[in-house]
Amino acid sequence: MSIKISIITVNYNGYEDTCALIDSIPINDESLEVIVVDNASKSDEAKAISQRYPHVKTIRSDENLGFAGGNNIGIKASSGRYLFLINNDTIFKDFNIDSLIKRLESSESIGMVCPKIRFAWDDCPIQFAGYTPLFRITMRNHAIGFNEKDLGQHNDARPTPYAHGAAMMLKREVIEKVGMMPECYFLYYEELDWSMMITRNGYKIWYEPESNIYHKESKSTGQNSPLKAYYITRNRLLYVKRNVKGANKYMSYTYLIGLVAVRDIIKYCIKSQFQQAKATIRGITSFIKM
Repeated sequence: MSIKISIITVNYNGYEDTCALIDSIPINDESLEVIVVDNASKSDEAKAISQRYPHVKTIRSDENLGFAGGNNIGIKASSGRYLFLINNDTIFKDFNIDSLIKRLESSESIGMVCPKIRFAWDDCPIQFAGYTPLFRITMRNHAIGFNEKDLGQHNDARPTPYAHGAAMMLKREVIEKVGMMPECYFLYYEELDWSMMITRNGYKIWYEPESNIYHKESKSTGQNSPLKAYYITRNRLLYVKRNVKGANKYMSYTYLIGLVAVRDIIKYCIKSQFQQAKATIRGITSFIKM
């Protein structure tokens, strides 16, 4: 039987989370494959996962290639007509994978679809029900429904300008036309850039609330770590460089460096978070050298 759906996840020192994800996947036929890419974890977690789940295809990378690089390894190894890229700290619950496929098949112009994403704690508030567009100067937008109690207020499917990196399904033909996820970011903003690549090629991205994914949120990078401060600072500037044109590009540079980064550095110093302040400065200098 040919593979219809490839579920791809990237593991980095997250064995327990990855196992919990695999345990939650409703594998009920041979048309679905699960691929785990171990992104150079400290121990060989790919081997441990393979021993525990013989039906899962595991690949170990000797180098941490980042979010995009890890997913791209999985994409290259996949066979499915539809590819579902999902964070390893998510759980399948109240999940209807057929609704995502149905949405993709409803129009040739729909190239990617995301489920409703809910946080996996307390009463499971909404994390994502679509995005608003980024404003070209400030690079600000918001996730629709963020932190709202799910009362069905976001149960209408609709287009969204960007996919959410925690859970996104796309047609293989999109990758063949557009290319794989850009690896220049390493961490953060790569799915936004990929979304822009996809929509520039004439495809639409949709939010489909009939499927729900529960997200425990990142443990590997930390909520307020120097690593996050560095890549957020560098990569939003890189995103502007790759996606904003004309005078708006330079206005955005001025805003992000002269106001946002300075504000963040001052905020970190006030809180005695000096490593985060240094990481923000490194993010700017790293971008300038690119």
